[in-house]
Amino acid sequence: MSSIHENVKRQAEHPALKHFRKDSPGTPHLWCPGCGIGQVWHYTTKAIEELSLDEDKVLWVGGSGCTGRMCTYWHKDFFHTLHGRALSFATGVKLARPELSVLVHSGDGECVAIGGNHLIHAARRNVDITLIAINNFNYGMTGGQFSPTTPTNVLTATTPYKNKEAPFNLSNLMREAGATYIARWTTFQARQVINAIKKGIQNKGFSFVEILSQCPTQYGRRNKLGSATEMMEWLKDNSVTKEKAAKMSPQELEGKFLLGELHSETRPEFCEYMRGVTEEASRDRA
Repeated sequence: MSSIHENVKRQAEHPALKHFRKDSPGTPHLWCPGCGIGQVWHYTTKAIEELSLDEDKVLWVGGSGCTGRMCTYWHKDFFHTLHGRALSFATGVKLARPELSVLVHSGDGECVAIGGNHLIHAARRNVDITLIAINNFNYGMTGGQFSPTTPTNVLTATTPYKNKEAPFNLSNLMREAGATYIARWTTFQARQVINAIKKGIQNKGFSFVEILSQCPTQYGRRNKLGSATEMMEWLKDNSVTKEKAAKMSPQELEGKFLLGELHSETRPEFCEYMRGVTEEASRDRA
């Protein structure tokens, strides 16, 4: 009994809980034991703390799914929107309230499947938004169906004979679409994820932070990847930083996830451009 009390006490003292909305539906939360989304929730709040941001000027936006619901637990302002449409709502917010730091959390299925069109155009326009994309290779909340990032030849609820489609490389897609800051890490690399989110927030333009995450209840169970801890080890063992990758052969890199800060550039930001257009139109009318 004393160990149970100690566990409860440690949970109550977790530093992320001071940011956690206590009156959200589904309290304490909807995530399965061992899910990496709770880690990313904590990493996001750590980034906000370390940047000393005014929390009243930080808006979390989300849609549907395990990741899309993250915003509903943020204790300040959030915008819980339609499935796949979080980036379009976030763009409208940033145009109307440019002083806000706008963060979008989206799962791999939501942001690149139903929300794929919004994703590529937000990146193309270079809207000053930070998208934190949690990639767990399946639709976790609705039963473990395959998603656009599901690797070839793995099992999901809707690919019982193994997935035969090639997966999207989200970070490569974002570079081609025009994102000005791109990073990819796993839930295992806590400090690197926090730093990437910080740099994404500081970047004046569209930032894409992809986090490979464990889903032991759905993806992990079907593919016999073990517990949450074992899945995190699996992610670590099957990843390689871009610096190490530069010294490896294509054969050595086969099946590996490339990690690191993958791209950074500076180009005009969409909302500033649109405000300039508005000012020019106002002068013309005068």
